[in-house]
Amino acid sequence: MTEDADFPDFLRRIRAGDETAAAELVRRFEPMIRREVRMRIKDDRLNRAFDSVDVSQSVLACFFSRAATGEYDLDRPAQLAKLLLTMARNRLISRARGERRLIRDVRRLAADPGVLEKVMDARPSPSQVVSRKDELDVLRTSLTDEERQIFDLRVEGFSWEEVATQLGGNPPSRRMQLSRGLERVERLREPAE
Repeated sequence: MTEDADFPDFLRRIRAGDETAAAELVRRFEPMIRREVRMRIKDDRLNRAFDSVDVSQSVLACFFSRAATGEYDLDRPAQLAKLLLTMARNRLISRARGERRLIRDVRRLAADPGVLEKVMDARPSPSQVVSRKDELDVLRTSLTDEERQIFDLRVEGFSWEEVATQLGGNPPSRRMQLSRGLERVERLREPAE
């Protein structure tokens, strides 16, 4: 999506529900949305009631559902950025009005973490999904070809016996081979002291 010429295809993929395109949109535009929200929240009481992640997720969810119906006719990435920022500002205004209308004293919110866990969505945010996918891609490319084959078979749900049958060898040695590969990658990723 670096070129304006690719943008119509990118938008078509978004409308079709392509996860890769959705992840790219989140990766590229979520930080911009969150920054806009953080810059516009002036009241600390509102910061305690909700934050930029809440608004960003709401904006992206709304965008994806409306884009799927073909509601947006965009030609350039700049138009998409402008639309998302406008949606973020409007969503923030709406949330702030709602908080003020309820005359909610956010200082009275319970600090018991158990209460918040009951309300929070347990699903990962779009940015967490993209981050995890990026980490898996880095991990896969750091493994040797044989280790990557073992890793891919395990991700697909194959048992150690099935892995050994497909690639040869015995289950404990294949498990150990992957384990050593993952340990090697982890050591490479550790910061030097």
